[in-house]
Amino acid sequence: MKKYLSIVVFIGISVSLFQSCKDSSAFSKQSGEDPALTSSDHLTMAVLYQQTAAEYRALCYQAFNVAKYQLDQNLRIMGLQRQQAVVVDIDETVLDNSPYEAKCILENVSYPDYWDEWMNASDAEPVPGVLEFLKYAKSKSIEIYYITNRKEKYREQTLKNLKSLGFPNAENKYLMLKTDESSKKGRRDMVSETCKIIMLIGDNLNDFSEVFEKKSIPERFELTDKMKKDFGSRFIVLPNAMYGEWEGALYDYDYSKSETEKSEIRHKKLISF
Repeated sequence: MKKYLSIVVFIGISVSLFQSCKDSSAFSKQSGEDPALTSSDHLTMAVLYQQTAAEYRALCYQAFNVAKYQLDQNLRIMGLQRQQAVVVDIDETVLDNSPYEAKCILENVSYPDYWDEWMNASDAEPVPGVLEFLKYAKSKSIEIYYITNRKEKYREQTLKNLKSLGFPNAENKYLMLKTDESSKKGRRDMVSETCKIIMLIGDNLNDFSEVFEKKSIPERFELTDKMKKDFGSRFIVLPNAMYGEWEGALYDYDYSKSETEKSEIRHKKLISF
């Protein structure tokens, strides 16, 4: 009797496993993706780091403490002989979009899905330390310019979000969104026509100089090493492990690759012993 029951249980488990594998295989063939990879699990730890790690907050506070120190140094040495400006990026520099990334993970989608909904909500929280720093800079008669690659169609939503949080210079004049090109050089040059940019703050090397644009990983390393004295003085970097030019460099800036291909690339780029 026991032997008979064991055989029945074994057969039942085998059928269940077979059906599960069959369903999984059918999903893979239908979508062309490995179901274990399409859930964006590679993003989960990055988003959790930004949302739950006190270390992330500490890095942000550290960045803006350094920014405040450098701003005071500039004012002490140079005074206000010419109007000075601080240029800041918005996403992951001024506003925290990690809830959007979390939504994408939970819904198993990726940008631009749900981006319109997130923009229309206009309720992103400020990155730790940024509001205090920018208010301080404004109190010292420093102009604040927001240069972002958000599309022009999100101007109203972006201004609403900035104003609701009390950010200084949350006005059309100081908000420079993406129009024809992704490069921020042209917009930085426009600011330089009337102001001396004493500091740039962002989470992406492209926020600081066009020399970093579309460069390979070795080239980005080499340029960063050459400009190392600028980091912590003219350039203030915020942490962002969720997305950015660094990820584009992994894929040779070909975002059309499948999740399976991207996963293979990420594993190949790992440096082990």
